[in-house]
Amino acid sequence: MGMKVFIAGGSGLIGRAIVSRLVARGDEPIILSRRADEVRRDPSLRSLRFVQGDPTVAGEWVSSIDGCDAVINLAGFNLFEKRWNVAVKQAIRDSRVHATEKLVAAVKQARQRPKVFVQGSAIGYYGPQGDEELTESSPSGSDFMSVVCREWEEAAKPAEDLIARVATIRTGVVLAKEAGALAVMTPIFKWLPGGAAPVGSGGKFAPASGLQWMSWIHLDDIAGLFLLGLDHPEAVGPINGTSPNPVRNVDFSRALAQVVKRPFLPFGPPDAILTLLLGEVADVVAKGQKVMPSRAATLGYQFKYPVLMEALAAVFAPLPKAAAKPAVHPHATAPHH
Repeated sequence: MGMKVFIAGGSGLIGRAIVSRLVARGDEPIILSRRADEVRRDPSLRSLRFVQGDPTVAGEWVSSIDGCDAVINLAGFNLFEKRWNVAVKQAIRDSRVHATEKLVAAVKQARQRPKVFVQGSAIGYYGPQGDEELTESSPSGSDFMSVVCREWEEAAKPAEDLIARVATIRTGVVLAKEAGALAVMTPIFKWLPGGAAPVGSGGKFAPASGLQWMSWIHLDDIAGLFLLGLDHPEAVGPINGTSPNPVRNVDFSRALAQVVKRPFLPFGPPDAILTLLLGEVADVVAKGQKVMPSRAATLGYQFKYPVLMEALAAVFAPLPKAAAKPAVHPHATAPHH
Protein backbone atom coordinates (compact mmCIF):
# COMPACT_ATOMS: atom_id res chain seq x y z
CA MET A 1 0.00 0.00 0.00
CA GLY A 2 1.47 3.35 -1.06
CA MET A 3 1.86 6.44 1.08
CA LYS A 4 -0.72 9.22 1.21
CA VAL A 5 1.26 12.43 0.69
CA PHE A 6 -0.33 15.86 1.17
CA ILE A 7 1.41 18.44 -1.03
CA ALA A 8 1.03 22.21 -0.78
CA GLY A 9 2.30 23.81 -3.98
CA GLY A 10 1.96 20.51 -5.84
CA SER A 11 0.90 22.12 -9.12
CA GLY A 12 4.10 24.19 -9.42
CA LEU A 13 7.29 23.24 -11.25
CA ILE A 14 8.95 21.09 -8.57
CA GLY A 15 5.58 19.91 -7.25
CA ARG A 16 4.58 18.39 -10.60
CA ALA A 17 7.90 16.60 -10.90
CA ILE A 18 7.44 15.11 -7.41
CA VAL A 19 3.79 14.21 -8.04
CA SER A 20 4.60 12.26 -11.22
CA ARG A 21 7.30 10.30 -9.35
CA LEU A 22 4.93 9.55 -6.46
CA VAL A 23 2.21 8.31 -8.83
CA ALA A 24 4.74 6.18 -10.76
CA ARG A 25 5.75 4.35 -7.60
CA GLY A 26 2.21 3.78 -6.35
CA ASP A 27 1.81 6.55 -3.77
CA GLU A 28 -1.27 8.77 -3.50
CA PRO A 29 -0.56 12.51 -3.73
CA ILE A 30 -3.22 14.88 -2.40
CA ILE A 31 -2.60 18.31 -3.90
CA LEU A 32 -3.64 21.53 -2.18
CA SER A 33 -4.15 24.28 -4.75
CA ARG A 34 -5.75 27.72 -4.84
CA ARG A 35 -6.64 26.94 -8.44
CA ALA A 36 -7.78 23.33 -8.01
CA ASP A 37 -10.56 23.52 -10.64
CA GLU A 38 -8.28 25.10 -13.23
CA VAL A 39 -5.35 22.75 -12.57
CA ARG A 40 -7.62 19.70 -12.58
CA ARG A 41 -8.42 20.40 -16.25
CA ASP A 42 -4.79 19.66 -17.18
CA PRO A 43 -4.95 16.17 -18.78
CA SER A 44 -1.71 15.09 -17.09
CA LEU A 45 -3.21 15.84 -13.66
CA ARG A 46 -6.84 14.84 -14.20
CA SER A 47 -6.68 11.53 -12.34
CA LEU A 48 -5.18 13.06 -9.19
CA ARG A 49 -6.89 14.15 -6.00
CA PHE A 50 -7.05 17.91 -5.50
CA VAL A 51 -8.13 19.94 -2.50
CA GLN A 52 -9.22 23.52 -3.12
CA GLY A 53 -7.75 26.01 -0.68
CA ASP A 54 -5.23 28.71 0.12
CA PRO A 55 -2.43 27.32 2.31
CA THR A 56 -1.93 30.72 3.96
CA VAL A 57 -5.49 30.65 5.31
CA ALA A 58 -6.98 27.92 7.50
CA GLY A 59 -10.00 26.39 5.75
CA GLU A 60 -11.73 23.11 4.93
CA TRP A 61 -8.48 21.84 3.40
CA VAL A 62 -7.02 21.42 6.90
CA SER A 63 -9.03 18.22 7.51
CA SER A 64 -7.41 16.56 4.44
CA ILE A 65 -4.08 16.26 6.33
CA ASP A 66 -5.73 13.93 8.86
CA GLY A 67 -4.67 10.37 8.00
CA CYS A 68 -1.91 11.34 5.54
CA ASP A 69 1.48 9.66 5.97
CA ALA A 70 3.49 12.74 5.01
CA VAL A 71 3.31 16.44 4.12
CA ILE A 72 5.46 18.18 1.50
CA ASN A 73 5.43 21.98 1.69
CA LEU A 74 6.30 23.74 -1.58
CA ALA A 75 3.88 26.66 -1.17
CA GLY A 76 5.26 30.07 -2.06
CA PHE A 77 4.88 32.97 -4.49
CA ASN A 78 7.17 32.43 -7.51
CA LEU A 79 10.24 34.72 -7.26
CA PHE A 80 10.29 35.24 -11.01
CA GLU A 81 6.58 35.90 -11.54
CA LYS A 82 6.49 39.68 -11.09
CA ARG A 83 8.93 42.56 -10.90
CA TRP A 84 9.79 43.01 -7.22
CA ASN A 85 8.40 45.95 -5.28
CA VAL A 86 7.45 46.27 -1.61
CA ALA A 87 4.16 44.40 -2.12
CA VAL A 88 5.70 41.57 -4.17
CA LYS A 89 8.51 41.09 -1.63
CA GLN A 90 5.89 40.94 1.12
CA ALA A 91 4.00 38.30 -0.92
CA ILE A 92 7.22 36.28 -1.42
CA ARG A 93 7.78 36.26 2.34
CA ASP A 94 4.20 35.91 3.61
CA SER A 95 3.18 33.20 1.13
CA ARG A 96 5.99 31.01 2.47
CA VAL A 97 5.89 31.81 6.18
CA HIS A 98 2.11 31.90 6.62
CA ALA A 99 1.55 28.74 4.56
CA THR A 100 4.10 26.88 6.69
CA GLU A 101 2.49 28.10 9.92
CA LYS A 102 -0.96 26.96 8.73
CA LEU A 103 0.34 23.55 7.58
CA VAL A 104 2.03 22.94 10.94
CA ALA A 105 -1.18 23.98 12.74
CA ALA A 106 -3.13 21.52 10.53
CA VAL A 107 -0.68 18.74 11.45
CA LYS A 108 -1.18 19.56 15.13
CA GLN A 109 -4.97 19.38 14.75
CA ALA A 110 -4.98 16.04 12.91
CA ARG A 111 -6.24 13.04 14.89
CA GLN A 112 -3.96 10.77 12.86
CA ARG A 113 -0.85 12.86 12.26
CA PRO A 114 1.59 12.46 9.37
CA LYS A 115 4.96 10.99 10.38
CA VAL A 116 7.08 13.13 8.04
CA PHE A 117 7.09 16.82 7.11
CA VAL A 118 9.31 17.79 4.16
CA GLN A 119 9.75 21.55 4.17
CA GLY A 120 10.79 23.58 1.14
CA SER A 121 13.49 26.22 1.49
CA ALA A 122 16.26 27.61 -0.72
CA ILE A 123 20.00 28.17 -0.81
CA GLY A 124 19.16 31.88 -0.61
CA TYR A 125 19.31 31.03 3.14
CA TYR A 126 23.11 31.45 3.02
CA GLY A 127 23.20 34.80 1.20
CA PRO A 128 26.05 35.67 -1.23
CA GLN A 129 29.26 34.30 0.35
CA GLY A 130 31.88 34.64 -2.38
CA ASP A 131 34.07 31.56 -2.86
CA GLU A 132 33.34 30.02 0.53
CA GLU A 133 32.14 26.39 0.35
CA LEU A 134 28.82 26.21 2.15
CA THR A 135 27.32 23.13 3.77
CA GLU A 136 24.15 22.59 5.75
CA SER A 137 25.89 23.79 8.92
CA SER A 138 26.93 27.17 7.42
CA PRO A 139 25.19 30.22 8.95
CA SER A 140 22.42 32.21 7.29
CA GLY A 141 23.12 35.48 5.50
CA SER A 142 21.55 38.90 6.03
CA ASP A 143 20.04 39.93 2.68
CA PHE A 144 16.32 39.80 1.83
CA MET A 145 16.24 36.16 0.64
CA SER A 146 18.34 34.99 3.63
CA VAL A 147 15.82 36.48 6.04
CA VAL A 148 12.87 35.02 4.10
CA CYS A 149 14.42 31.54 4.06
CA ARG A 150 15.29 31.71 7.74
CA GLU A 151 11.76 32.72 8.74
CA TRP A 152 10.35 30.09 6.36
CA GLU A 153 12.40 27.34 8.01
CA GLU A 154 11.67 28.60 11.53
CA ALA A 155 7.92 28.42 10.81
CA ALA A 156 8.30 24.64 10.34
CA LYS A 157 10.25 24.15 13.59
CA PRO A 158 7.20 23.49 15.82
CA ALA A 159 6.44 20.40 13.68
CA GLU A 160 9.56 18.78 15.17
CA ASP A 161 7.68 18.39 18.48
CA LEU A 162 4.61 16.92 16.79
CA ILE A 163 5.89 14.25 14.42
CA ALA A 164 8.78 11.86 13.89
CA ARG A 165 10.76 13.76 11.25
CA VAL A 166 11.14 17.18 9.64
CA ALA A 167 13.49 17.44 6.64
CA THR A 168 14.16 20.81 4.97
CA ILE A 169 15.29 20.89 1.33
CA ARG A 170 17.24 24.06 0.47
CA THR A 171 16.71 24.19 -3.27
CA GLY A 172 19.38 25.57 -5.59
CA VAL A 173 19.03 27.03 -9.10
CA VAL A 174 16.64 24.52 -10.70
CA LEU A 175 17.32 23.70 -14.34
CA ALA A 176 14.08 23.14 -16.23
CA LYS A 177 13.03 24.27 -19.69
CA GLU A 178 11.25 27.64 -19.82
CA ALA A 179 10.94 27.79 -16.03
CA GLY A 180 12.67 29.30 -13.00
CA ALA A 181 16.11 30.86 -13.51
CA LEU A 182 16.49 29.45 -17.05
CA ALA A 183 13.26 31.24 -18.04
CA VAL A 184 15.06 34.46 -17.03
CA MET A 185 18.52 33.64 -18.39
CA THR A 186 17.70 31.98 -21.72
CA PRO A 187 15.91 35.06 -23.17
CA ILE A 188 18.77 37.32 -21.99
CA PHE A 189 21.16 35.07 -23.90
CA LYS A 190 19.03 35.34 -27.00
CA TRP A 191 18.73 39.16 -26.77
CA LEU A 192 22.42 39.92 -26.30
CA PRO A 193 23.88 41.25 -29.54
CA GLY A 194 26.90 39.23 -30.64
CA GLY A 195 26.21 36.22 -28.45
CA ALA A 196 25.64 34.90 -24.95
CA ALA A 197 27.74 36.16 -22.05
CA PRO A 198 28.20 35.92 -18.29
CA VAL A 199 25.59 37.55 -16.08
CA GLY A 200 26.53 39.35 -12.88
CA SER A 201 29.41 40.01 -10.46
CA GLY A 202 31.03 42.72 -12.54
CA GLY A 203 29.68 45.52 -10.37
CA LYS A 204 27.02 48.05 -11.17
CA PHE A 205 28.60 49.54 -14.29
CA ALA A 206 31.57 47.27 -15.04
CA PRO A 207 31.10 44.48 -17.60
CA ALA A 208 29.89 41.26 -15.97
CA SER A 209 32.65 38.72 -15.35
CA GLY A 210 30.41 35.93 -14.06
CA LEU A 211 32.85 34.90 -11.32
CA GLN A 212 30.05 34.30 -8.77
CA TRP A 213 29.16 30.68 -8.09
CA MET A 214 25.96 29.04 -9.32
CA SER A 215 24.73 26.09 -7.30
CA TRP A 216 22.45 24.45 -9.82
CA ILE A 217 20.38 21.25 -9.85
CA HIS A 218 18.39 19.43 -12.55
CA LEU A 219 14.62 19.24 -11.96
CA ASP A 220 14.77 15.41 -11.79
CA ASP A 221 17.35 15.57 -9.00
CA ILE A 222 15.53 18.15 -6.88
CA ALA A 223 12.43 15.93 -7.10
CA GLY A 224 14.69 13.01 -6.12
CA LEU A 225 15.97 14.88 -3.07
CA PHE A 226 12.44 15.71 -1.90
CA LEU A 227 11.68 11.97 -2.16
CA LEU A 228 14.86 11.25 -0.20
CA GLY A 229 13.51 13.61 2.48
CA LEU A 230 10.24 11.69 2.39
CA ASP A 231 11.71 8.17 2.50
CA HIS A 232 15.04 8.13 4.33
CA PRO A 233 14.66 7.56 8.09
CA GLU A 234 17.79 9.64 8.74
CA ALA A 235 16.73 12.59 6.56
CA VAL A 236 16.31 15.20 9.30
CA GLY A 237 17.07 18.92 9.28
CA PRO A 238 18.48 20.87 6.34
CA ILE A 239 19.52 19.10 3.10
CA ASN A 240 21.07 21.17 0.32
CA GLY A 241 19.24 20.65 -2.98
CA THR A 242 22.19 21.32 -5.28
CA SER A 243 24.37 19.24 -7.58
CA PRO A 244 27.81 18.19 -6.25
CA ASN A 245 29.45 20.30 -8.97
CA PRO A 246 28.58 24.01 -8.65
CA VAL A 247 30.13 26.20 -11.36
CA ARG A 248 31.00 29.85 -11.77
CA ASN A 249 28.42 31.83 -13.74
CA VAL A 250 30.90 32.36 -16.60
CA ASP A 251 31.22 28.57 -17.03
CA PHE A 252 27.47 28.09 -16.68
CA SER A 253 26.93 30.79 -19.31
CA ARG A 254 29.47 29.20 -21.66
CA ALA A 255 27.76 25.81 -21.34
CA LEU A 256 24.30 27.32 -21.83
CA ALA A 257 25.52 29.26 -24.91
CA GLN A 258 26.82 26.00 -26.38
CA VAL A 259 23.53 24.18 -25.77
CA VAL A 260 21.35 27.00 -27.19
CA LYS A 261 23.86 27.38 -30.07
CA ARG A 262 24.90 30.99 -29.47
CA PRO A 263 28.41 32.44 -29.70
CA PHE A 264 29.97 33.16 -26.31
CA LEU A 265 31.38 36.52 -25.22
CA PRO A 266 33.73 36.65 -22.20
CA PHE A 267 32.07 39.75 -20.67
CA GLY A 268 28.41 40.43 -20.17
CA PRO A 269 26.16 43.42 -19.47
CA PRO A 270 26.82 45.41 -16.28
CA ASP A 271 24.58 44.58 -13.32
CA ALA A 272 22.82 47.94 -13.77
CA ILE A 273 21.50 46.78 -17.18
CA LEU A 274 20.33 43.50 -15.66
CA THR A 275 18.54 45.40 -12.88
CA LEU A 276 16.93 47.63 -15.51
CA LEU A 277 15.62 44.56 -17.36
CA LEU A 278 14.58 42.44 -14.38
CA GLY A 279 14.34 44.69 -11.36
CA GLU A 280 15.58 43.56 -7.95
CA VAL A 281 15.18 39.85 -8.77
CA ALA A 282 18.33 40.36 -10.90
CA ASP A 283 20.26 39.79 -7.66
CA VAL A 284 19.05 36.19 -7.62
CA VAL A 285 20.85 35.65 -10.94
CA ALA A 286 23.74 38.14 -10.52
CA LYS A 287 24.91 37.01 -7.07
CA GLY A 288 25.53 33.50 -5.90
CA GLN A 289 27.04 31.05 -3.48
CA LYS A 290 28.99 27.80 -3.64
CA VAL A 291 26.74 25.25 -1.94
CA MET A 292 27.70 21.60 -1.47
CA PRO A 293 25.13 18.80 -0.94
CA SER A 294 26.94 17.23 2.03
CA ARG A 295 23.86 15.66 3.63
CA ALA A 296 22.66 14.16 0.32
CA ALA A 297 26.08 12.48 -0.02
CA THR A 298 25.94 11.15 3.57
CA LEU A 299 22.44 9.80 2.98
CA GLY A 300 23.62 8.02 -0.19
CA TYR A 301 21.71 10.00 -2.83
CA GLN A 302 22.89 9.20 -6.38
CA PHE A 303 22.57 12.22 -8.67
CA LYS A 304 21.10 11.52 -12.11
CA TYR A 305 22.73 14.69 -13.51
CA PRO A 306 25.84 15.55 -11.46
CA VAL A 307 27.55 17.30 -14.41
CA LEU A 308 26.26 20.61 -15.82
CA MET A 309 26.68 19.89 -19.54
CA GLU A 310 24.68 16.65 -19.26
CA ALA A 311 21.98 18.40 -17.20
CA LEU A 312 21.61 21.23 -19.76
CA ALA A 313 21.63 18.79 -22.67
CA ALA A 314 18.78 16.88 -20.97
CA VAL A 315 16.81 20.11 -20.34
CA PHE A 316 17.08 21.28 -23.95
CA ALA A 317 16.83 17.86 -25.62
CA PRO A 318 14.14 17.89 -28.32
CA LEU A 319 11.03 16.02 -27.27
CA PRO A 320 10.24 12.85 -29.20
CA LYS A 321 7.64 13.66 -31.87
CA ALA A 322 4.94 11.57 -30.20
CA ALA A 323 5.47 13.16 -26.78
CA ALA A 324 3.24 16.05 -25.90
CA LYS A 325 4.92 18.91 -24.09
CA PRO A 326 4.02 18.71 -20.38
CA ALA A 327 1.67 21.53 -19.49
CA VAL A 328 3.49 23.65 -16.94
CA HIS A 329 1.50 26.65 -15.87
CA PRO A 330 3.48 29.81 -16.77
CA HIS A 331 3.26 30.89 -13.14
CA ALA A 332 4.33 27.51 -11.78
CA THR A 333 5.52 27.93 -8.24
CA ALA A 334 9.17 27.30 -7.51
CA PRO A 335 10.60 27.97 -4.07
CA HIS A 336 13.52 29.95 -4.91
CA HIS A 337 16.73 31.39 -4.63
